[in-house]
Amino acid sequence: MTPLSFSSGNLLADRRADYASMLREAGDFKAAAALMGEALALAPSWSAGHFRHGEMLVEAGETAAAIDAWRTVLRLDPSDRLGATLKLELHGALEGMEAVPSAFVETLFDQYAGTFDEALVDKLAYRVPELLSDAIAGQGRPGFAHAIDLGCGTGLMGERVRGTVSFLEGLDISSEMLKRAEAKRIYDRLARADLMTLAALPHQVDLVTAADVLIYLGALDRLFAVVAAALAPGALFAFSTEHHSGPEAMVLRSSQRYAHSEAHLRASLSAVGFDVSSLERATIRMDRGEPMEGLIVVAVRRGVETGLAPAAVLAPGVRSQSSM
Repeated sequence: MTPLSFSSGNLLADRRADYASMLREAGDFKAAAALMGEALALAPSWSAGHFRHGEMLVEAGETAAAIDAWRTVLRLDPSDRLGATLKLELHGALEGMEAVPSAFVETLFDQYAGTFDEALVDKLAYRVPELLSDAIAGQGRPGFAHAIDLGCGTGLMGERVRGTVSFLEGLDISSEMLKRAEAKRIYDRLARADLMTLAALPHQVDLVTAADVLIYLGALDRLFAVVAAALAPGALFAFSTEHHSGPEAMVLRSSQRYAHSEAHLRASLSAVGFDVSSLERATIRMDRGEPMEGLIVVAVRRGVETGLAPAAVLAPGVRSQSSM
């Protein structure tokens, strides 16, 4: 994918945009939006500028103009690397979205990769890998022969399960995240994959993890079916979501992440052949200074007694001869 430029390429337009940002930080939203409009008159094809303009217009109370700005972003960048569709849905101008745009997720994490571990763990008190690994350990399995870490990122979840897995794969949409995961030498195999279009996984896997990933997917039925098809009977699917306590199956939050209800998760898992073995509410990270409640779920693929580990499990810590 062509890198997204946050500069207009026009020095005068960039300077006006910088001044507009200063006015925005000072709370003068109308002046900021007006000056950003002047910058865009000099660089009308600047998609990042139109996106920023939309945010300023909303703060200035000009929602209709903001919606027009985000529609311009989509015209200039149909792949939607900036997430304009999310803004449109949040402001009532779009309905029926069931996932965050793939290009937005890829762009977000390519940019975030260099500071991901420090920002998430040290600043936001991120706990999902710890909580998921504890939930997996609570199932009483001695180890796993073949595990897949969906949305592996830099490998924070992989670090937690590596000692009990013989062959560990990681999948992620971000090439930059995969580079950092590879440098840690946690995984036996890494591959770039878009979970929103993923058609299949290797068969007879006995553990699949998804740590803080489903918040970007929204509708989960298709991915749950893909995971179910890959898992051996009795195998585990361990994942987290942000918790939504309302009547809707899922909601898109102002953070541009999806939250899911417990009832929806249970029904969707059961429909494709899973039994929920454990489901706990827990604080998964901080968000804007407030604790974010999530759901930590371990589901078991139906087919054998759920208390028995699959026969193919190797001793914990024994790694396959295959390499990345």
